[in-house]
Amino acid sequence: VCCELKAKTNRRMLPLSVKRLSLTGTTSPNSYRLLFPSSSLSIRLFSARPLSDVTIGVLSESDPGERRVAQTPSSVEKLVKQGYQVYIEESAGARASFSNTEYEAVGAKLVSSSAEIYDKDVVLKVKPPTLDEVERLRPDSTFISTLYPARNADIKDALVQQKCDAFALDCVPRISRAQSMDVLSSMANIAGYKAVVEAANEFHRFFPGQITAAGKVQPAKVLIIGGGVAGLSACGTAKNMGAIVRAFDTRPAVREQVESLGASFLTVDIEEDGEGKGGYAKEMSKAFVDAEMALFRDQCKDVDIIITTALIPGKPAPKLILKDMVDSMKPGSVIIDLASEAGGNCEYTVPGERYVTPRGVKVLGYTDFPSRLPAQSSQLFANNIVKFLGEFGNKDDGWQPDYDTNDVLRGSVICRDGELKWPTPIDIGPPPGAAAKKPAASAAAAVVKVDPFKQQLNRALGTTAVLGTLLGAGMISPDPQFTQTLTTFALAGIVGYHVVWGVSPALHSPLMSVTNAVSGTTAVGGLMLMGGGYLPHTTAQLLGAFSLALSCVNIGGGFLVTHRMLNMFKREGDEKDHAYLYGIPAAAFLSGYAYTRMNGVTETIQMGYLAASLGCVGGIAGLSKQSTARVGNALGMMGVGTGVMATIGAIPWAAGVPMQIATLGAVGAGTGMYFAKKVEVTQLPEMVAAFHSLV
Repeated sequence: VCCELKAKTNRRMLPLSVKRLSLTGTTSPNSYRLLFPSSSLSIRLFSARPLSDVTIGVLSESDPGERRVAQTPSSVEKLVKQGYQVYIEESAGARASFSNTEYEAVGAKLVSSSAEIYDKDVVLKVKPPTLDEVERLRPDSTFISTLYPARNADIKDALVQQKCDAFALDCVPRISRAQSMDVLSSMANIAGYKAVVEAANEFHRFFPGQITAAGKVQPAKVLIIGGGVAGLSACGTAKNMGAIVRAFDTRPAVREQVESLGASFLTVDIEEDGEGKGGYAKEMSKAFVDAEMALFRDQCKDVDIIITTALIPGKPAPKLILKDMVDSMKPGSVIIDLASEAGGNCEYTVPGERYVTPRGVKVLGYTDFPSRLPAQSSQLFANNIVKFLGEFGNKDDGWQPDYDTNDVLRGSVICRDGELKWPTPIDIGPPPGAAAKKPAASAAAAVVKVDPFKQQLNRALGTTAVLGTLLGAGMISPDPQFTQTLTTFALAGIVGYHVVWGVSPALHSPLMSVTNAVSGTTAVGGLMLMGGGYLPHTTAQLLGAFSLALSCVNIGGGFLVTHRMLNMFKREGDEKDHAYLYGIPAAAFLSGYAYTRMNGVTETIQMGYLAASLGCVGGIAGLSKQSTARVGNALGMMGVGTGVMATIGAIPWAAGVPMQIATLGAVGAGTGMYFAKKVEVTQLPEMVAAFHSLV
């Protein structure tokens, strides 16, 4: 006889078909224990809902001006592979050029009525819902969309009354782990690009300068206010189109990013850090605002195009381009206000419209720049949602969101079970960059000059303290080995600081990857423990072999991930760097080293380690500029390889051990390279972290 058991827990149904059984409830409300009478087998069943039982509905956008869709065929395919049942409202992707046939081909089910979508377990949407749409949501469903609860209080309250679980994609905390779910950054990137394209369409001249038989054409001058994702995207696009680009931001940390894109960074005389919580800008002092207004007033007389992106979370956009500034611009100039949805940075801005001033300056206040590139916007938006749904569960563990400890869900939840959860009572994400600094009390305090004598005296006293500490360390040193190790540590720290300090912010991720690969020199420690024969004989030898294999996974995978990251920065037309030619000095040195060791020369061992150190330091230093980054990766590989080979050549191995080393090294490096090549580009930072955990 076959019976069916359904354990109902937290509105989730767990089906199970078995033959004879007896059921005993445990003290835990989330699990049951099944005891089979015919055997001593005991199986504990958890109440996590399998993803195959979870239905996802994708709504067609009701706003006639919205062309994006919450899921694309490629993202639906990923969800279906995980086990979800995905339902798409007919023609939901038509305005983004995605046909119904494409959705059906990847396993989605089409429905003709939006009512069927609202009946699904999870409902996805791009723009915030209307009040009527909220009322149609199933009370126990999960609703995921952009919501902007700070300015849509009526929608927020309606979602609470509807007793559904609502999550705002615009509230996903800005932490490293959540970068792949950040729809604000994804859409800002597109908005910055599209803003430049729209400006070029409105502008009456070329962007690049030209010298022709008919005369010389001056390049367009573009001013970009705000160095966030949108601003940097606009900088890169305008520079690639041949314009002279200038940018301004209140956050000093943005300067290097702007300059790495080829733009000039404008500053004011007053030093004040505008870094706010979560990487956003904060409100500045009156003295700073007056100084930047004077800067903008001068720039407006010179530039042809202005793109503004300045926003402060939870507040209206600051007015930075005043009417008198616009009136001083040349006729035919263009202003693109990407902050228009929050009121705009320009006093002439009319949200959602194109306005031409009496002097002929065109002010574009469009609020739908991402929607003007619907296919690309939908693709990135959909990928963000796929990553976000990964926080609710996976194919192996089922649907079991952890609302209490998951920072991503805690930061983005608006309401759950009829209870308002936003804003989250705890701080999630990076603190304000200026938190450790005291705010400037006045303009006078911000520009006060330091007495040169006192400044140099403080530095001299600090140097005295450092030298005194070194002398004290020598006095208490138990043996010469201590002072030698301290010397090596201090010099390594100084060199490392100066090498890493010069790295461009745009290359921080490849830097992290290559330093992680360099840390694979832990293989040297494993080599020192290895022995036995073709197989290790002792526990220490076994641990050494295990260490070598894991370190080689990190080395092979780390350098390949770095190579793939650097390829993301490569543009068509860039000259080849021919970094592979550094295999010549590597082969020459290792051949010479092998020859000297076979002839009993021991002094070259230390030189091998020195060459390895120089290669690793050179590898990190090469990441300071994009033009030398690939050479740096090659130097890093040469350094790590030389260090490992120098160690192998320094130890007299027993028969069979070299074969053991070669096998483990090849398997480890091959495994790392396999996963590094297989992983998607968007998951490369997570792969670096995974490799680093091995060492």
